[in-house]
Amino acid sequence: MEYLQHVDDVLVRQTCSNFPGHDVFISHIATLLTTCPPAFIYIHDPHTVHGTAQVLRSVLSTLSAFDPSEFTQYRDAPRVTFAQLDAISCFVPRLFYDSALNQLAKWNPTWIDGCENWTNGSSMRFNDSFDGFIHGIQALEEQLREPGVRMVLLVDHAERMKDALHDLVVPLTRLAELSRVDVTTIFLSEVVWEEIKPAKGAAVDPYRMSVSAPGKETAILKMLSNFSAAASVSSEEANPYHPSLSSLYEFFITTLYDTCALFTKDPDELAYIAAARWPGFVQPVLDAYSTKRAEDPDTELDTTGFESRVRLMTHFKSTFVAALEELLPRLTNASAWAEAHVPQSAAPANGESSSPRKRIRNTSANGDDEASNKDEARAVCALPEMSRFVLVAAYIASTNPPKSDLRMFGREAERRRKRKGGGARKNPVRSTQARVPQRLMGPTSFPLDRLLAILGFLLDSYNLDARNPGPEFSPPGSYTELELGRVHVYGAIAELAKMHLLQRTSPPDKIDGPPTFKCGISHDLALTLARDMHIPLLELLYETQN
Repeated sequence: MEYLQHVDDVLVRQTCSNFPGHDVFISHIATLLTTCPPAFIYIHDPHTVHGTAQVLRSVLSTLSAFDPSEFTQYRDAPRVTFAQLDAISCFVPRLFYDSALNQLAKWNPTWIDGCENWTNGSSMRFNDSFDGFIHGIQALEEQLREPGVRMVLLVDHAERMKDALHDLVVPLTRLAELSRVDVTTIFLSEVVWEEIKPAKGAAVDPYRMSVSAPGKETAILKMLSNFSAAASVSSEEANPYHPSLSSLYEFFITTLYDTCALFTKDPDELAYIAAARWPGFVQPVLDAYSTKRAEDPDTELDTTGFESRVRLMTHFKSTFVAALEELLPRLTNASAWAEAHVPQSAAPANGESSSPRKRIRNTSANGDDEASNKDEARAVCALPEMSRFVLVAAYIASTNPPKSDLRMFGREAERRRKRKGGGARKNPVRSTQARVPQRLMGPTSFPLDRLLAILGFLLDSYNLDARNPGPEFSPPGSYTELELGRVHVYGAIAELAKMHLLQRTSPPDKIDGPPTFKCGISHDLALTLARDMHIPLLELLYETQN
């Protein structure tokens, strides 16, 4: 087995070292593709599908670089050429066909050539239908026949094909049978085959492979390899990714894994969270080193003792879950989160005080919360105008009792607000029992139709100058009524609910009655929005008028 032994040696040297913990999977898939591969392989990875896609690409790239003619016993073994497609980006059949054929033929469309796709020099189009795609596969096989070729078609995020490319699922599983070419189709997905499998048994049963979640040791080795790569690129003497800090980084990511492994075991996701917290965690060490270096230039970077590590970790451990909640669903990016959550008073290494720069930065005990609130306010104020009107209406609906709507938003109430001056109000007899304001008790639920009614009042009263309705909308409120029925209003509500600025309280599958929501913004943020749009919010709140 001279050829196979050489393949295994190269894979171990080039691929397994870059992807620790995948040795068995790499050996399994390489053995399949270099011997007698099945026509259809389905790989299920519910934990680290992105990492598995990288492993497959590395394996296929390594196999395609082999030349079997160099081995006497396996001179007739086929060469491997592959195409790795993403079902998210290839969302139409024509784009799928062109991308597959270009990659299999190693053809790169250039601007000088008019960005033409691979056509094998013929006038036939291979992207009009699946039949044309089969002819393209056959033409490619004829072009690469000397000394033989084995094609591999890898489709990432295969579950997306069920919606966008559902007509291609069955023929792709039978691609080798239909084209009569040595080709293997591989689907990689987070979901099981039964959720993608077409009905009535039209698709062939795949050769199934399952990728288990990486263990703790594997995840730590993967993140350490990322640190080593960053350390080799960095040129600064004192920086968060200095090689001398590798032992401290291993202690840091071990604690990070123990805290976040309950939610995700993907090394890439954990490394992304570490990227947001590690610079702040190691900053006291770098500050202490800078202070010592000013006194003694020969001082070496110290990774701190065990006691200092424990103090640092005690200060930072509580922030791991907070970073996970925002970074795992990608509500923000790692650099922005790290900048918005500068550590308040990180425990200094070796018992030394933090630098003056950090003391000035952390004078407020609530610095993290204030920075987070400012970032949230900027993001919300940057929303489209209709979304901001919806948020103000949602806050009013969550704060005011439903019985007060007619009193607060009726025509008489509007005339009273426009009236200049007025007589003295009689103060009613107040109860001796203290009444807690509604904004301190939390938001209440409201139905969608109530939200639209309050939104219509706000648009009619405070947005009329920004709109120019035609003469056909002369009756008061007719233009607003038409505006509330447009798709973009409901789209804004759905988008705000997706961003958790509106919180849906009714089940998604409930069909009896309108959906109900809660407002997800604070009182201060609602005041900021209302002030920017010139809405007197305090005059529209029931508790401030009583």
